[in-house]
Amino acid sequence: MASRKMNEYERQRLENIRRNDEMMAALKLHSKAASLLSKRPRVTTKSYSVKSEKKPKAETAVVIRRSLRTRGIPPDSKGLDAETLDSLPVLHSSAAKIEPSCKTLGPLPMSDAYEGEDDSDRSFIESIVAMAKKEAREGEFDGKDELRGSLELESMDLNSENIARIVPGRITAVRFFPSTSVKMVVAGNKFGNLGFWDVGDDKGRIHLYHPHPAPISEILVQPYCLSKIYTSCYDGFLRLMDAEKEIFDLVYSSDEAIYSLHQPKNEANGLYFGEGRGGLAVWDNRMGKCSSRWILHEGRINTIDFKCESPYVLATGSSDGTACTWDLRYANGDKMTALKTFTHKRAVQSAYFSPSGCSLATTSTDNTIGIYSGADLEDAASVYHDNQTGRWLSSFRAIWGWDDSYLFVGNMKRGVDVLSTSQRKIVTTFQSAHMSAIPCRFDAHPYEVGMLAGATSGGQVYIWTSR
Repeated sequence: MASRKMNEYERQRLENIRRNDEMMAALKLHSKAASLLSKRPRVTTKSYSVKSEKKPKAETAVVIRRSLRTRGIPPDSKGLDAETLDSLPVLHSSAAKIEPSCKTLGPLPMSDAYEGEDDSDRSFIESIVAMAKKEAREGEFDGKDELRGSLELESMDLNSENIARIVPGRITAVRFFPSTSVKMVVAGNKFGNLGFWDVGDDKGRIHLYHPHPAPISEILVQPYCLSKIYTSCYDGFLRLMDAEKEIFDLVYSSDEAIYSLHQPKNEANGLYFGEGRGGLAVWDNRMGKCSSRWILHEGRINTIDFKCESPYVLATGSSDGTACTWDLRYANGDKMTALKTFTHKRAVQSAYFSPSGCSLATTSTDNTIGIYSGADLEDAASVYHDNQTGRWLSSFRAIWGWDDSYLFVGNMKRGVDVLSTSQRKIVTTFQSAHMSAIPCRFDAHPYEVGMLAGATSGGQVYIWTSR
């Protein structure tokens, strides 16, 4: 077979290959490359060796599938909001119930509940007791019921030194101490912690305790004795922090959650609390037991508030979508009829009387704030406000300021909305570059006009003051 002739392109290609080989041979590139590769040290990485052992073949276990219901475990409620959870039936099963320990059911020493430095705990207890004794000595001459200062919205300001992270996690309740000499704040969170912050303390010390194993629903600092503080909790416990005895004493325990707590003005021996699904109970310290019980709502009672001028009239806000006013004088045994019912489309998170008692404000998850005034609260107004806080934030609750003029409520844009009751609208919003989270729960200082505390779901407390 005759060989095929190469074309011009193939001849040129072979010529280029020959010329390149001659050039590389003249430069001795191949020999130099070989010598470099032979002299290059081998890089090794230190590593421990693992002896490989033959693992025995695991036998597949026979798994018997059982539903959550047969195991006595409540259904998975992840992703549901609080309003939906309230409508779910409650499982009562011995398998699911966790028996509280003897330590939980008895008095809890403050030293055991403290989560900080020991010496700091001792100094805090001594300062609380000293403050309570001072207020008791000067109380009758101090005129504490008189408010100090006047409110000017334009002068409200947030200073960086008035910000502190008091507790870990979401704050569910915040209160000022009713004191004219010391500016102290106490906050409770969803983990059952209590945090104390002396705003005027230059060292900025925070004193943290853990008296409850579940979210704290309310805090009551006793105005007649500042060293005594009542707390209620979703674990069904009422506790009294007594700094003089250095204990968190157990006042009352229930199988049902306690969602709200209140005490009428000038009544030191009575505690009113919302228990379970729509129940209202009265604890009498003199009797050492509950004196009365009523079922007032179909859903849980989120707030209880007494009319300042009448120790018998109270308002309740419930997750059943209603707020009601009641007169305890007309209670008939275990039954009581509402004086007036205010209806919302969704859960009512709060219902508070104004400082004069002439108006009532409600906050609902239907994105409204209701304002009711008049002799019989017949003059009604509804103001739109975005109250969709979701499951990660505490629900908004509009509170009154120091008179009947304004309401203060959180804003989803990290601000504080101020609602004028006369204009029936939001007139301004407090905003600051120092605000890094959404304030959800508020308290106005009872004696210092213009001192407003806002608490967030990150454990921070912001205190606005009047310049």
